[in-house]
Amino acid sequence: MSQTRIAEILTRALHDVGEAQTSQALEEIRIRYLGKKGLLTQLLRTLSALPPAERREVGQDANEAKDRIEATLRERLTALRAEERRRALLTGGPDLTLPGRRPLWGRLHPLTKVLDEIIEIFVGLGFAVAEGPEVESDFYNFEALNLPKDHPARDMQDTFYLTDEVLLRTHTSPVQIRTMRAQRPPVRIIAPGKVYRRDADITHSPMFHQVEGLAVDRQVSMGDLKGTLELFAREMFGPESRIRFRPSFFPFTEPSAEVDVVCFLCRGDGCKVCKLSGWLEILGSGMVHPEVLRRVGYDPEEVTGFAFGMGVERIAMLKYGIDDIRLFFENDLRFLAQF
Repeated sequence: MSQTRIAEILTRALHDVGEAQTSQALEEIRIRYLGKKGLLTQLLRTLSALPPAERREVGQDANEAKDRIEATLRERLTALRAEERRRALLTGGPDLTLPGRRPLWGRLHPLTKVLDEIIEIFVGLGFAVAEGPEVESDFYNFEALNLPKDHPARDMQDTFYLTDEVLLRTHTSPVQIRTMRAQRPPVRIIAPGKVYRRDADITHSPMFHQVEGLAVDRQVSMGDLKGTLELFAREMFGPESRIRFRPSFFPFTEPSAEVDVVCFLCRGDGCKVCKLSGWLEILGSGMVHPEVLRRVGYDPEEVTGFAFGMGVERIAMLKYGIDDIRLFFENDLRFLAQF
């Protein structure tokens, strides 16, 4: 009787396996026949009630039936999974015959490109690159630059103070002071870096980048400053570029001058970009104030120097015709991909 029952279970199991259409259905069949409460498992648990001679034969038949069902399940599962993968490809899965997507090439940020260009130009002129801390003392940021605590020009800086004596630097000029205090003339450096001011609109950012330059030696003149900046303008904006100096005021230079470059769009004829003037402001400059030289231990009777400072964002906006500084910091890939 038990052997007949085993044969019936085997026949039904093989039939059900052959009819299964999904791997999930096949798992349900396995549980139905071979699980803890499966039909064949329950039958094997009754073997202890049979006579010893019959128990051996029935047990052998049951184990053979189990092995055959398991083998058939494995074969059917392999076939079903292959069919399921084929159907998935036909109903929206990835088409492996299509060419692969090329990875996006990274590009330098426009500010990085412009900063690298500026540094390359001045390094080619013999300037070294100097760096300093972004969290600065009041002495280096203001006092050593001829800006005592009651000086009205401090109001132009819109400073982020951390304490009464510690602040986020408002320009990279403190690097010039640190360099001059650390070495004797001649000094010829540029100081690129981040600076911070309380200002934010389409042409100003609370954090922006500056490059300041300094040259101190015997008999350095305003003519040296002009020649240096003329060469810079031609290298940065093209060989036809021209600059002009306008009198200005900075506490740390005397005389001081704003420097304009001829409008890159209208070439001096006047347009909306240059507000019909034909010129665009690019930087401030001047001869190092004698008081600044004294504060770093230099004798203004023996050495003179010139200094200049420019905003990298300003140069980039002029060079690429960008009208909103915030575009540099929004990380819009469509904007960055243009460069």
